[in-house]
Amino acid sequence: MNVVDGLYPEGVALVFGGSGGVGSAICSELASKGVNVVSTYNSNVSRATEMAEEIRASGGSIGIAKLSMDDLSGMQKLVADLAEQYGRIHSVFIATGFDIPQINVRDVSPDQWQRVLRADVEGVFNIVYTTLPYLKKGGGGSYVHISSAALQRFAELDILSVAPKAAIEELIKGIAKEEGKYNVRANSIAIGVIETGIFLRLEKDGVFNDAWKSEVLKMLPMNRFGKPEEVANMALFLGSSLASYTTGQLIPVDGGFGI
Repeated sequence: MNVVDGLYPEGVALVFGGSGGVGSAICSELASKGVNVVSTYNSNVSRATEMAEEIRASGGSIGIAKLSMDDLSGMQKLVADLAEQYGRIHSVFIATGFDIPQINVRDVSPDQWQRVLRADVEGVFNIVYTTLPYLKKGGGGSYVHISSAALQRFAELDILSVAPKAAIEELIKGIAKEEGKYNVRANSIAIGVIETGIFLRLEKDGVFNDAWKSEVLKMLPMNRFGKPEEVANMALFLGSSLASYTTGQLIPVDGGFGI
C-alpha cells in the first residue's frame, strides 16, 4: 500500500505523540507506504530524533516538532506552516500518552483528577480545534485517536487513563456526526495491553509483575499481549480510503479483552 494506490492523498499526515511506542509505530508504517509524516513530541527529543533517523534511513519522509498539547498558539503555527508547506493536511493521528499512576478511584486526589483531565481532554480538543478547519479546507480527512480497551471492560486501577478517554470518545463521535458531510471521518482504537511505552516501564518497576500479567492473560482469548505494530496496522487502515465508510467507531485492538 502506498500513496499512488490512492489510499492516502497527497499532503501530510500529522501524528501527535509520535515519539511514544504506539505513535512511532504509526509514523513508521505511514512513512513506509509513501505518506509524508510530521510527528510531534513533548520532551523526548532523543527518541523522536532516533525514530526520524530510522525512518529516513529506510527511505521515508518525516519531520519532527516539539509541541506541548496546552500550547495552542504553537499548535496553530505548526499546523498553518504544514498546510502551507505540504498543501494539505489529510490525516491526524492522536497517540499522546501520559505517565499516570495505577490507582483506585478512592485514592485519586482532586489535583490528580484535574491535572490529568486537563492535559488529556483539553489537549485533544486543542488538536481538533486547530486542525479541523484545515481538513475541511482540503476536502476532508480522518482523525484516528488511540484510546483504551478499558472503555469497554473497566480495568481496575485504570481510572485516570479511562476517564479522559471517555470524554474524548464523545468528541470523536461529535466530529463524526457533524463533519461527515464535509468528508471528515473520526474513529478511535481501543487498545489493550501493548508491549511498549508505559507498559514496559511499569513492568520494569514491578507494578506489572508476573502475577498481574498472569491474571490479565487469563482474560485474553489470544493469550498474549499486543505489539505496537498491530495497533499501527489498524491506524493505517482507519486513516486510509479503505475505511472511507467507517466513522464514529471505537474499534478494539485488544486480543479479545472486551469479550
